[in-house]
Amino acid sequence: MGGPGEPPDGTPDGAAGGNEDEYRSVVFDESFVKAARLQEYSAQERLADHAPPVRTRPSGIHRLSRQALVLALLVTIAFVTAVYLGMRSPYQPPTAHRDAEPVRVTVVPLAPRGPVPGAAEPGRLYEASPARGFEAGEKGVTMPPARRTEHFSDGQVIAALAAARDYVIGSSLDPKVLMGDATRSVRVLLDPDQFDRFDRSTGGTTRGGGTPGDASAPLGWLIRFDPTRVRLADPEIRARGTMKVVERNAATLEVVADHVFVYALTGAAQDGGRDGADGADGDRNGRTGGAERADGARERVSLFTVRREVRMRFDQDNLRLRQVRVVSASVQAGPLSCTGDPDQVLRPLLAGQRADDAAPPGTDPYRAASPAGLCGTLSPAAMPRL
Repeated sequence: MGGPGEPPDGTPDGAAGGNEDEYRSVVFDESFVKAARLQEYSAQERLADHAPPVRTRPSGIHRLSRQALVLALLVTIAFVTAVYLGMRSPYQPPTAHRDAEPVRVTVVPLAPRGPVPGAAEPGRLYEASPARGFEAGEKGVTMPPARRTEHFSDGQVIAALAAARDYVIGSSLDPKVLMGDATRSVRVLLDPDQFDRFDRSTGGTTRGGGTPGDASAPLGWLIRFDPTRVRLADPEIRARGTMKVVERNAATLEVVADHVFVYALTGAAQDGGRDGADGADGDRNGRTGGAERADGARERVSLFTVRREVRMRFDQDNLRLRQVRVVSASVQAGPLSCTGDPDQVLRPLLAGQRADDAAPPGTDPYRAASPAGLCGTLSPAAMPRL
C-alpha cells in the first residue's frame, strides 16, 4: 500500500516522487522569488485579460549596469565641462607684482612771437580761435567704436577705452587737479604698482621711501598750473581729440589718447596762492570772465592750449579692475616762455604778456634725469584773431 498522496500501485519506475522528489530541498525564500525572471500577474491583473499570463522581470544586474553607466556619463560630462571652462576663462591668474618704470615724459613749451591776445569774456576768445567748434568739458573726450582684437573681446576693449577716458578727464579737466588742490582722484585710477612713482612726482606721501631722482615729471601724470599766478576764468574747458586701441601682445592692450585742451585763464588774486584756487572755486559756482581789478575794470582773459598724448597699457587685471598703467606722455603747451621748468608746473603767459628772449634750460648729457631743454614757437594760427 502506498503512502498518503501516492498512487495505489506505488511510484512508477523512473518517476520522481515521495521523499525522493529532487525539488523538495529547494527553499522558495524572498530572495529566490525576487531573482525570478518570470512573474505571474496578480489576480487583479489577470482580470484585465492579460495574455500571456506571465511577464518578464528586468534583471537586477542589468538595472545596476544602467545606473553605473549613467553615473559614469555624468562624471565624464562634468569633467569635460570643467576643463573647457578653465581653458576659455577670460581671466588669467593674477599678474605678479611689477617694478613700475618711470613714465617717459616730453614737454615742449611753445613761445609766442608777440603779445598774448586777450578779451574781457572767454566766449569771444573761443569764437575767434581754432577751438570754436570744440565741445565743453568731458563731452569733448569721446570713445571710438569698440572692436575686438585677436586676443581681447569687445567687452575688454570697451573696458580699456572707458578706463583711459576716465583718466584723461580726471587728469586734464578737473579744476581741483589743475590748480594743485587734489591728486587722489587721478591716483585711484592708476595701477597700484605706479602709486609710489605718482606720489613722488606729485608731492604725495610714498610707501617705499623713494628718491625724487627716480620720479617722473608731474606733467607726465596730470596737467597742473601754478595757482599763485593763474586761475581758471571758465570751468568749461574746451576739448577735442582721438583715442586708438592697439593690441601689443596676447596679454596687453594699449590705448593712445591724443587730445587738445583749451583753458581760459586770468591772473590769480593779488594776495597770493590759495586765493587763486579759491577764485577758481568761485568760477565753478557759475562766475565766468575776467576778475575785477581794484579800479572796477575787468581783467582780461587769455587762452592757453595744451596738446597731450598719453600712452596707456592694460593687462587682464587692469581690465578687470579698470586701472590704467601710464607708459608715456607728450605735452605741447603755450603760450609759455622757454625759461623755467615746464615739466613741474605750467606758468602760462597771460593777456598782453610776451615771451622772454632767454634760451631754454641747458641739457646735461651726463645726467640721465637732465631735462631735454626743448622749446618751440607758437604759431599765430593757434592764437585767437581778435
